[in-house]
Amino acid sequence: MRRRAPWLALALTGAVVAPATAQEGAPRASARALGVVVGILPPGPRNAITDVAGVRVGHATIASGDSLNTGVTVILPHGGNPVQVKVPAAIVVGNGFGKLAGSTQVRELGELESPVLLTCTLCVPRVWDGALDWLLALPGNEEVRSVNVVVGETNDGFLSDIRRRAVASADVRRALAAADTGAVAQGSVGAGRGTVAFGWKGGIGTASRRLPDALGGWTVGVLVQTNFGGVLTINGAPVGRELGRHYLKPELDPAAPRAAVPAVPSAADGSVMIVVATDAPLDARNLERLGRRALAGLARTGSSMSNGSGDYVIAFATVPVAQLAARGPLANEAMSPLFQAVIEASEEAVYNSLFLATAVRGPRGRVEALPLDTTLAILRRYGALRP
Repeated sequence: MRRRAPWLALALTGAVVAPATAQEGAPRASARALGVVVGILPPGPRNAITDVAGVRVGHATIASGDSLNTGVTVILPHGGNPVQVKVPAAIVVGNGFGKLAGSTQVRELGELESPVLLTCTLCVPRVWDGALDWLLALPGNEEVRSVNVVVGETNDGFLSDIRRRAVASADVRRALAAADTGAVAQGSVGAGRGTVAFGWKGGIGTASRRLPDALGGWTVGVLVQTNFGGVLTINGAPVGRELGRHYLKPELDPAAPRAAVPAVPSAADGSVMIVVATDAPLDARNLERLGRRALAGLARTGSSMSNGSGDYVIAFATVPVAQLAARGPLANEAMSPLFQAVIEASEEAVYNSLFLATAVRGPRGRVEALPLDTTLAILRRYGALRP
Protein backbone atom coordinates (compact mmCIF):
# COMPACT_ATOMS: atom_id res chain seq x y z
CA MET A 1 0.00 0.00 0.00
CA ARG A 2 1.09 3.62 -0.48
CA ARG A 3 3.37 5.10 2.13
CA ARG A 4 1.47 7.63 4.22
CA ALA A 5 2.64 10.51 6.38
CA PRO A 6 3.13 9.39 10.02
CA TRP A 7 0.13 11.31 11.35
CA LEU A 8 -2.11 9.91 8.64
CA ALA A 9 -0.86 6.38 9.14
CA LEU A 10 -1.72 6.75 12.79
CA ALA A 11 -5.18 8.05 12.01
CA LEU A 12 -5.91 5.32 9.51
CA THR A 13 -4.86 2.45 11.76
CA GLY A 14 -6.45 3.85 14.89
CA ALA A 15 -3.28 2.83 16.74
CA VAL A 16 -2.93 3.80 20.36
CA VAL A 17 0.06 5.85 21.43
CA ALA A 18 0.62 5.36 25.13
CA PRO A 19 3.34 4.83 27.68
CA ALA A 20 4.13 1.26 28.61
CA THR A 21 1.50 -0.03 31.01
CA ALA A 22 0.90 -3.33 32.75
CA GLN A 23 -1.20 -5.70 30.71
CA GLU A 24 -4.50 -6.98 32.05
CA GLY A 25 -4.48 -10.09 34.19
CA ALA A 26 -5.85 -12.54 31.62
CA PRO A 27 -2.98 -14.41 29.91
CA ARG A 28 -2.78 -14.31 26.14
CA ALA A 29 -4.61 -17.37 24.87
CA SER A 30 -6.64 -18.42 21.86
CA ALA A 31 -10.24 -17.29 21.63
CA ARG A 32 -11.53 -20.84 22.00
CA ALA A 33 -9.37 -21.49 25.08
CA LEU A 34 -11.06 -18.50 26.73
CA GLY A 35 -14.58 -19.65 25.89
CA VAL A 36 -15.19 -18.00 22.51
CA VAL A 37 -16.61 -20.89 20.49
CA VAL A 38 -17.33 -19.83 16.92
CA GLY A 39 -19.98 -21.60 14.87
CA ILE A 40 -21.25 -25.18 14.91
CA LEU A 41 -18.50 -27.27 13.32
CA PRO A 42 -15.61 -28.81 15.31
CA PRO A 43 -12.03 -27.71 14.75
CA GLY A 44 -9.19 -30.03 13.88
CA PRO A 45 -6.83 -31.21 16.63
CA ARG A 46 -4.59 -28.11 16.40
CA ASN A 47 -7.32 -25.67 15.33
CA ALA A 48 -4.84 -24.48 12.72
CA ILE A 49 -4.25 -24.50 8.97
CA THR A 50 -1.80 -27.34 9.59
CA ASP A 51 -4.75 -29.61 10.39
CA VAL A 52 -4.94 -29.94 6.61
CA ALA A 53 -2.57 -32.86 6.04
CA GLY A 54 0.77 -31.85 4.55
CA VAL A 55 0.41 -28.10 5.01
CA ARG A 56 3.42 -26.50 6.70
CA VAL A 57 3.83 -23.03 8.23
CA GLY A 58 7.00 -21.18 9.20
CA HIS A 59 7.84 -17.70 10.48
CA ALA A 60 10.86 -15.43 10.56
CA THR A 61 10.30 -12.52 12.96
CA ILE A 62 12.38 -9.35 12.85
CA ALA A 63 12.25 -7.22 16.00
CA SER A 64 14.94 -4.64 16.71
CA GLY A 65 14.33 -2.08 19.45
CA ASP A 66 11.59 0.40 18.58
CA SER A 67 12.57 0.65 14.93
CA LEU A 68 11.87 -2.72 13.28
CA ASN A 69 8.84 -4.95 13.79
CA THR A 70 8.29 -7.00 10.68
CA GLY A 71 8.92 -10.44 9.22
CA VAL A 72 7.81 -13.15 6.83
CA THR A 73 5.39 -16.06 7.14
CA VAL A 74 5.37 -18.97 4.70
CA ILE A 75 2.64 -21.53 3.99
CA LEU A 76 3.58 -24.59 1.95
CA PRO A 77 0.85 -26.80 0.47
CA HIS A 78 2.87 -30.00 0.84
CA GLY A 79 6.33 -31.30 1.65
CA GLY A 80 7.43 -31.80 -1.95
CA ASN A 81 8.72 -29.60 -4.74
CA PRO A 82 5.99 -26.96 -5.35
CA VAL A 83 7.13 -26.32 -8.93
CA GLN A 84 6.95 -29.98 -9.90
CA VAL A 85 3.84 -30.83 -7.87
CA LYS A 86 1.37 -28.04 -8.51
CA VAL A 87 -1.92 -27.79 -6.62
CA PRO A 88 -5.26 -26.22 -7.59
CA ALA A 89 -5.63 -22.65 -6.38
CA ALA A 90 -7.71 -19.49 -6.69
CA ILE A 91 -7.45 -15.82 -5.78
CA VAL A 92 -10.34 -13.73 -4.46
CA VAL A 93 -10.15 -9.94 -4.08
CA GLY A 94 -12.48 -8.16 -1.68
CA ASN A 95 -10.98 -4.69 -2.02
CA GLY A 96 -7.82 -4.50 -4.10
CA PHE A 97 -5.76 -1.81 -2.34
CA GLY A 98 -2.64 -3.94 -2.01
CA LYS A 99 0.09 -5.94 -3.66
CA LEU A 100 -0.34 -9.65 -4.31
CA ALA A 101 2.55 -10.77 -6.48
CA GLY A 102 1.82 -13.75 -8.70
CA SER A 103 -1.96 -13.38 -8.53
CA THR A 104 -2.64 -13.07 -12.27
CA GLN A 105 -1.11 -16.42 -13.19
CA VAL A 106 -2.96 -18.18 -10.38
CA ARG A 107 -6.22 -16.67 -11.62
CA GLU A 108 -5.43 -17.59 -15.22
CA LEU A 109 -4.25 -21.18 -14.74
CA GLY A 110 -5.87 -22.11 -11.42
CA GLU A 111 -2.61 -23.51 -10.07
CA LEU A 112 -0.17 -22.77 -7.26
CA GLU A 113 3.49 -23.65 -7.85
CA SER A 114 5.19 -21.91 -4.92
CA PRO A 115 4.75 -21.42 -1.20
CA VAL A 116 2.39 -18.63 -0.20
CA LEU A 117 4.55 -15.96 1.44
CA LEU A 118 3.31 -13.04 3.56
CA THR A 119 5.34 -9.98 4.53
CA CYS A 120 5.28 -6.17 4.69
CA THR A 121 4.34 -3.97 1.74
CA LEU A 122 7.78 -2.71 0.75
CA CYS A 123 9.39 -6.11 1.36
CA VAL A 124 7.40 -7.95 -1.33
CA PRO A 125 10.15 -7.77 -4.00
CA ARG A 126 12.83 -9.02 -1.61
CA VAL A 127 10.69 -11.88 -0.34
CA TRP A 128 9.77 -12.78 -3.91
CA ASP A 129 13.45 -12.86 -4.86
CA GLY A 130 14.42 -14.94 -1.82
CA ALA A 131 11.68 -17.48 -2.52
CA LEU A 132 12.66 -17.62 -6.18
CA ASP A 133 16.26 -18.45 -5.24
CA TRP A 134 15.01 -21.21 -2.96
CA LEU A 135 12.70 -22.69 -5.57
CA LEU A 136 15.26 -22.64 -8.39
CA ALA A 137 17.76 -24.42 -6.15
CA LEU A 138 15.44 -27.35 -5.37
CA PRO A 139 16.52 -30.67 -6.87
CA GLY A 140 14.57 -31.29 -10.06
CA ASN A 141 14.29 -27.60 -10.97
CA GLU A 142 17.62 -27.32 -12.78
CA GLU A 143 15.93 -26.64 -16.14
CA VAL A 144 13.11 -24.45 -14.79
CA ARG A 145 12.92 -21.08 -16.57
CA SER A 146 9.71 -19.66 -15.14
CA VAL A 147 8.33 -19.75 -11.62
CA ASN A 148 5.25 -17.95 -10.34
CA VAL A 149 5.99 -16.93 -6.75
CA VAL A 150 2.98 -15.78 -4.70
CA VAL A 151 3.71 -13.06 -2.12
CA GLY A 152 1.07 -11.10 -0.21
CA GLU A 153 1.47 -8.16 2.15
CA THR A 154 0.06 -5.76 4.66
CA ASN A 155 1.56 -2.41 5.63
CA ASP A 156 3.35 -2.45 9.01
CA GLY A 157 4.70 1.09 8.58
CA PHE A 158 3.29 2.36 11.88
CA LEU A 159 5.19 -0.12 14.04
CA SER A 160 8.23 -0.61 11.82
CA ASP A 161 10.60 1.51 9.76
CA ILE A 162 9.15 0.08 6.58
CA ARG A 163 11.42 2.06 4.27
CA ARG A 164 14.40 0.02 5.49
CA ARG A 165 12.87 -3.02 3.76
CA ALA A 166 14.42 -5.15 6.45
CA VAL A 167 13.28 -8.60 5.27
CA ALA A 168 16.12 -10.27 3.37
CA SER A 169 16.56 -13.52 1.46
CA ALA A 170 18.11 -15.07 4.57
CA ASP A 171 14.87 -14.40 6.47
CA VAL A 172 12.86 -16.12 3.75
CA ARG A 173 15.12 -19.15 3.97
CA ARG A 174 14.84 -19.07 7.77
CA ALA A 175 11.04 -19.13 7.58
CA LEU A 176 11.10 -21.93 5.01
CA ALA A 177 13.51 -23.97 7.13
CA ALA A 178 11.26 -23.50 10.17
CA ALA A 179 8.09 -24.57 8.37
CA ASP A 180 6.48 -27.71 9.77
CA THR A 181 3.14 -29.42 10.13
CA GLY A 182 2.72 -28.84 13.88
CA ALA A 183 1.25 -26.09 16.00
CA VAL A 184 1.38 -22.61 14.47
CA ALA A 185 2.78 -19.64 16.41
CA GLN A 186 0.24 -16.82 16.40
CA GLY A 187 -0.01 -13.17 17.35
CA SER A 188 2.92 -10.77 16.98
CA VAL A 189 5.10 -13.12 14.95
CA GLY A 190 6.39 -13.39 11.41
CA ALA A 191 4.50 -11.22 8.95
CA GLY A 192 2.18 -10.21 11.80
CA ARG A 193 4.86 -8.70 14.02
CA GLY A 194 4.06 -5.09 13.08
CA THR A 195 0.37 -5.19 12.17
CA VAL A 196 -2.60 -3.38 13.74
CA ALA A 197 -6.25 -4.54 13.68
CA PHE A 198 -9.31 -2.62 14.88
CA GLY A 199 -6.96 -0.18 16.66
CA TRP A 200 -5.34 -2.99 18.68
CA LYS A 201 -2.31 -5.15 18.01
CA GLY A 202 -3.09 -7.53 15.16
CA GLY A 203 -0.96 -10.35 13.82
CA ILE A 204 -1.07 -13.92 12.58
CA GLY A 205 -4.09 -16.05 13.44
CA THR A 206 -5.23 -19.48 12.37
CA ALA A 207 -8.14 -21.89 12.83
CA SER A 208 -9.65 -24.97 11.19
CA ARG A 209 -12.86 -26.90 10.79
CA ARG A 210 -13.39 -30.61 10.09
CA LEU A 211 -16.55 -31.91 8.47
CA PRO A 212 -18.15 -35.10 9.79
CA ASP A 213 -17.62 -38.25 7.76
CA ALA A 214 -21.19 -38.07 6.48
CA LEU A 215 -20.25 -34.80 4.74
CA GLY A 216 -16.95 -36.07 3.37
CA GLY A 217 -14.70 -35.69 6.41
CA TRP A 218 -12.81 -32.84 4.72
CA THR A 219 -10.73 -30.31 6.64
CA VAL A 220 -10.58 -26.58 5.95
CA GLY A 221 -7.78 -24.51 7.50
CA VAL A 222 -7.31 -20.75 7.48
CA LEU A 223 -4.38 -18.48 8.31
CA VAL A 224 -4.74 -14.68 8.44
CA GLN A 225 -2.44 -11.68 8.60
CA THR A 226 -4.61 -8.96 10.15
CA ASN A 227 -3.92 -5.25 9.62
CA PHE A 228 -7.33 -3.67 9.07
CA GLY A 229 -10.12 -1.86 10.85
CA GLY A 230 -13.85 -1.46 11.26
CA VAL A 231 -16.12 -2.14 14.21
CA LEU A 232 -14.80 -5.14 16.11
CA THR A 233 -17.51 -7.75 16.63
CA ILE A 234 -16.80 -11.05 18.42
CA ASN A 235 -19.37 -13.84 18.26
CA GLY A 236 -21.97 -11.19 17.53
CA ALA A 237 -21.06 -8.99 20.50
CA PRO A 238 -20.25 -5.31 19.75
CA VAL A 239 -16.83 -5.34 21.41
CA GLY A 240 -15.42 -2.37 19.49
CA ARG A 241 -18.42 -0.24 20.37
CA GLU A 242 -18.26 -1.25 24.04
CA LEU A 243 -14.53 -0.57 24.20
CA GLY A 244 -15.11 2.84 22.63
CA ARG A 245 -12.72 2.25 19.75
CA HIS A 246 -14.12 1.76 16.29
CA TYR A 247 -14.38 3.22 12.82
CA LEU A 248 -16.28 6.55 12.62
CA LYS A 249 -16.42 6.99 16.40
CA PRO A 250 -15.08 10.59 16.32
CA GLU A 251 -17.54 11.53 13.58
CA LEU A 252 -20.49 9.94 15.37
CA ASP A 253 -19.51 11.17 18.84
CA PRO A 254 -17.70 14.50 18.42
CA ALA A 255 -17.89 15.25 22.15
CA ALA A 256 -16.03 12.10 23.18
CA PRO A 257 -12.51 12.50 24.63
CA ARG A 258 -9.76 12.24 22.06
CA ALA A 259 -6.85 9.77 22.14
CA ALA A 260 -3.30 10.81 23.06
CA VAL A 261 -2.79 12.15 19.51
CA PRO A 262 -5.47 14.59 18.26
CA ALA A 263 -7.95 13.45 15.62
CA VAL A 264 -7.09 9.75 15.73
CA PRO A 265 -10.08 7.72 14.52
CA SER A 266 -10.08 3.94 14.49
CA ALA A 267 -10.42 3.78 10.74
CA ALA A 268 -11.28 0.87 8.49
CA ASP A 269 -8.25 1.18 6.23
CA GLY A 270 -5.48 -1.41 6.24
CA SER A 271 -5.26 -4.89 4.79
CA VAL A 272 -5.84 -8.55 5.50
CA MET A 273 -4.39 -11.61 3.84
CA ILE A 274 -6.43 -14.80 4.20
CA VAL A 275 -4.88 -18.13 3.20
CA VAL A 276 -7.33 -21.04 2.90
CA ALA A 277 -6.23 -24.67 2.60
CA THR A 278 -8.33 -27.79 2.22
CA ASP A 279 -7.84 -31.48 1.53
CA ALA A 280 -11.14 -31.59 -0.35
CA PRO A 281 -10.56 -32.31 -4.07
CA LEU A 282 -11.60 -28.91 -5.38
CA ASP A 283 -10.83 -27.37 -8.74
CA ALA A 284 -9.95 -23.69 -9.15
CA ARG A 285 -13.55 -22.67 -9.77
CA ASN A 286 -14.84 -24.12 -6.53
CA LEU A 287 -11.77 -22.87 -4.66
CA GLU A 288 -12.74 -19.40 -5.79
CA ARG A 289 -16.23 -19.97 -4.44
CA LEU A 290 -14.69 -21.18 -1.17
CA GLY A 291 -12.49 -18.07 -1.01
CA ARG A 292 -15.48 -15.77 -1.39
CA ARG A 293 -17.01 -17.31 1.73
CA ALA A 294 -13.82 -16.57 3.67
CA LEU A 295 -14.71 -12.91 3.17
CA ALA A 296 -18.08 -13.64 4.79
CA GLY A 297 -16.18 -14.82 7.87
CA LEU A 298 -14.11 -11.64 7.75
CA ALA A 299 -17.28 -9.55 7.64
CA ARG A 300 -18.56 -11.21 10.82
CA THR A 301 -15.58 -9.75 12.70
CA GLY A 302 -16.62 -6.20 11.81
CA SER A 303 -14.30 -5.48 8.89
CA SER A 304 -15.51 -2.71 6.60
CA MET A 305 -13.31 -3.64 3.60
CA SER A 306 -12.87 0.08 3.09
CA ASN A 307 -11.51 2.05 0.15
CA GLY A 308 -7.99 1.93 1.57
CA SER A 309 -8.00 -1.75 2.50
CA GLY A 310 -6.44 -4.67 0.65
CA ASP A 311 -8.57 -7.74 1.36
CA TYR A 312 -7.28 -10.88 -0.37
CA VAL A 313 -7.93 -14.61 -0.20
CA ILE A 314 -5.54 -17.25 -1.54
CA ALA A 315 -7.28 -20.63 -1.51
CA PHE A 316 -5.66 -23.94 -2.44
CA ALA A 317 -6.41 -27.64 -2.28
CA THR A 318 -3.67 -30.09 -1.34
CA VAL A 319 -4.65 -32.64 -3.99
CA PRO A 320 -2.06 -32.28 -6.79
CA VAL A 321 -3.39 -31.04 -10.11
CA ALA A 322 -2.50 -34.29 -11.87
CA GLN A 323 -4.35 -36.39 -9.28
CA LEU A 324 -7.37 -34.10 -9.38
CA ALA A 325 -7.61 -34.51 -13.14
CA ALA A 326 -7.58 -38.29 -12.73
CA ARG A 327 -10.12 -38.55 -9.92
CA GLY A 328 -12.32 -35.58 -10.76
CA PRO A 329 -13.23 -32.63 -8.50
CA LEU A 330 -15.89 -32.51 -5.82
CA ALA A 331 -19.35 -31.73 -7.16
CA ASN A 332 -21.00 -28.36 -6.63
CA GLU A 333 -23.65 -29.98 -4.43
CA ALA A 334 -21.00 -30.93 -1.86
CA MET A 335 -19.72 -27.37 -1.39
CA SER A 336 -22.18 -25.89 1.09
CA PRO A 337 -20.72 -27.60 4.20
CA LEU A 338 -17.26 -26.43 3.12
CA PHE A 339 -18.62 -22.90 2.82
CA GLN A 340 -19.82 -23.07 6.43
CA ALA A 341 -16.43 -24.43 7.48
CA VAL A 342 -14.40 -21.67 5.86
CA ILE A 343 -16.67 -18.93 7.21
CA GLU A 344 -16.24 -20.21 10.77
CA ALA A 345 -12.50 -20.80 10.47
CA SER A 346 -11.85 -17.37 8.94
CA GLU A 347 -13.83 -15.64 11.68
CA GLU A 348 -12.03 -17.51 14.46
CA ALA A 349 -8.60 -17.00 12.89
CA VAL A 350 -9.11 -13.23 13.05
CA TYR A 351 -10.05 -13.45 16.73
CA ASN A 352 -6.96 -15.56 17.44
CA SER A 353 -4.73 -12.97 15.78
CA LEU A 354 -6.02 -10.43 18.32
CA PHE A 355 -6.25 -12.65 21.40
CA LEU A 356 -2.71 -13.99 21.00
CA ALA A 357 -1.02 -10.73 19.99
CA THR A 358 1.14 -8.83 22.46
CA ALA A 359 1.71 -5.08 22.70
CA VAL A 360 4.47 -3.74 20.44
CA ARG A 361 6.28 -0.40 20.42
CA GLY A 362 7.48 1.00 17.11
CA PRO A 363 8.97 4.22 15.78
CA ARG A 364 5.62 6.02 15.85
CA GLY A 365 4.31 4.74 19.17
CA ARG A 366 3.04 1.73 21.05
CA VAL A 367 0.07 -0.39 20.02
CA GLU A 368 -1.63 -2.17 22.90
CA ALA A 369 -2.95 -5.71 22.77
CA LEU A 370 -6.68 -6.23 22.94
CA PRO A 371 -7.57 -6.06 26.67
CA LEU A 372 -8.72 -9.60 27.35
CA ASP A 373 -10.25 -9.15 30.81
CA THR A 374 -12.46 -6.34 29.58
CA THR A 375 -13.24 -8.10 26.32
CA LEU A 376 -14.28 -11.30 28.10
CA ALA A 377 -16.51 -9.30 30.44
CA ILE A 378 -18.23 -7.74 27.42
CA LEU A 379 -18.67 -11.13 25.77
CA ARG A 380 -20.08 -12.56 28.97
CA ARG A 381 -22.58 -9.72 29.25
CA TYR A 382 -23.78 -10.36 25.69
CA GLY A 383 -23.94 -14.13 26.09
CA ALA A 384 -21.14 -14.66 23.58
CA LEU A 385 -19.07 -17.02 25.75
CA ARG A 386 -19.58 -20.74 26.18
CA PRO A 387 -21.14 -21.36 29.62
